[in-house]
Amino acid sequence: MIYATGLGRSFKAAAASLFLLAAGAANAQDATPEHLAAARAAIAAIGATNQFDNILPQAAYALKGEMIQKDPNLEALITSTVDNEVLALAARRADLEKEAALVYAKVFSEADLKAIAEFYATETGKKLIKEGPIATRGLIDAANIWQAGIGRDLAANVAAKVKAAAPADPAPAEGAVDPAAAPEAPKQ
Repeated sequence: MIYATGLGRSFKAAAASLFLLAAGAANAQDATPEHLAAARAAIAAIGATNQFDNILPQAAYALKGEMIQKDPNLEALITSTVDNEVLALAARRADLEKEAALVYAKVFSEADLKAIAEFYATETGKKLIKEGPIATRGLIDAANIWQAGIGRDLAANVAAKVKAAAPADPAPAEGAVDPAAAPEAPKQ
């Protein structure tokens, strides 16, 4: 069966972005400032990095929980210290945008990136981003129903054709025991 959630598209995009980041960002270092600007505009238009916005807050929440559990009497100190460090690290979010621009510049031409940004700035592009996950869920539901029907019909069609083509009373295979000729098991 095909399974997905509303976040499925985002996770796929994230995985693809991370793969491309690792695979090709170094070669995009030669991109012109205009090409990188087009990449940043496309990234902003499609919200390519929005899915990563919660990484730092989630890490902070988990760290607070872990540290407070170990030393509950320092809860206020731990909370304020983690919060201050989060604020200090928040500026590093720009590093992700820079790397994402390098990735997109590696994969797409400057003209492609401009076209992507232009499309996603339109009402239709915005609607695709907003409503796309709903359409994807509907498509996945339809594909699951279709898959079940295809599997059912395939099995029924093959069974009917095999039954029609098979000999009416096949002889047992050599060495096979005929269940009608086998002695009954003793009753206990």
